[in-house]
Amino acid sequence: MEKIVALLCVFGLGMCFSLLGSISVKLMPRLKIDQGKFGSLISAFMFTCLIASLITGVVVDKIGYKPVAIFGFLATAVCIFMLARGKTYGMALIPCLLLGFGAMALNTAGNTLIPEVLFGGKNAAAASNLGNVFFGLGLFVTPLIVSFLFRKTTYENAVSVLAIIVAAPVVLAIIAKYPSVAAGFAFSDAFALLKEPVVLVAALALFCYISLESSFCNWLPPYSKEIISRDLSNLDGAVVDATSQQMLSAFAIAMMAGRLISSQVANITAYGAWYIAGAALIAGLIILAMGKSGAIWTSALAACAGFFFAPCFPTIVGVTKDKHPDNFGSVFGIIFAVGLLGAVIIPKTIGNLAKGSSIQKSLKLLIPICAGLIVLAIILGKLK
Repeated sequence: MEKIVALLCVFGLGMCFSLLGSISVKLMPRLKIDQGKFGSLISAFMFTCLIASLITGVVVDKIGYKPVAIFGFLATAVCIFMLARGKTYGMALIPCLLLGFGAMALNTAGNTLIPEVLFGGKNAAAASNLGNVFFGLGLFVTPLIVSFLFRKTTYENAVSVLAIIVAAPVVLAIIAKYPSVAAGFAFSDAFALLKEPVVLVAALALFCYISLESSFCNWLPPYSKEIISRDLSNLDGAVVDATSQQMLSAFAIAMMAGRLISSQVANITAYGAWYIAGAALIAGLIILAMGKSGAIWTSALAACAGFFFAPCFPTIVGVTKDKHPDNFGSVFGIIFAVGLLGAVIIPKTIGNLAKGSSIQKSLKLLIPICAGLIVLAIILGKLK
């Protein structure tokens, strides 16, 4: 049962991370906001995630997985329901801020539990890749569900369905039995972890990767709408919106496939740094292509990005756990919090740049981030 809960936690996290991107084409007109204001909503969510990640990492090490998982499912569902009812920017900002606490509870419970319960606690990177297939599933179903429901019912009802889906696993979280955790860990101990080279380099690597993933999760549908509207101006607006939302599903399907394949690589923990560096190199080439391509290539590039992004996050987590297994709840909370700084800064910056130009041109900001991830991955691989 604990395996199912762990997988459903990262599934819920995937829904959280694709939520704003999935509803963006309807949310911005509803709130009467531009790309810059939408970027502020993303940053608000990610900033709260950053704070919450620090807290939930230590909480898991103090009190265990169960209460954190239960809180995650319930808090996330409540916030999504509030977002479904918001009709102004202020009413949307509040649930975006609060959503970070629910999302990070799911994130920490799921991603620290997965390496313990899959593959018998061995080969952490493979376990993390396999478990995070369900993160990709959450990314996939969210835009698919709303793109369907937006054509069948109201905005409020469509988004409320997502809240019900997130809340459903709380019953399993209550009855499941969990592995024990190290007790007595303190916040001061957690912050001291950043002095350790493995933790610091892993944190900076996640800063780069989460900058990339959060930018795609939130800007891929608006980017697609911009390109499709420009190149295929004869299409009906509803068709353009639905097609744009489905690009995020293509990204998510490819990510699931990439993580499933990566989970079957026996030596991925030992050589994970090279997998990350290679994936980051190819991701940079894809982003360059997106800056020059037309609508006909959008789905193919979205799928390629998802496939090559796939192993980066779980492999960074798995390699870090292999090199620093003690008090991993706090280690994970620290490195993920630093990583979330990228999600706070970069998507918002893309939105600001897009106001005076275009989303397509603004994505070039991600190129140096790919280069940084390559360097950091190689350094992480060489650390003991």
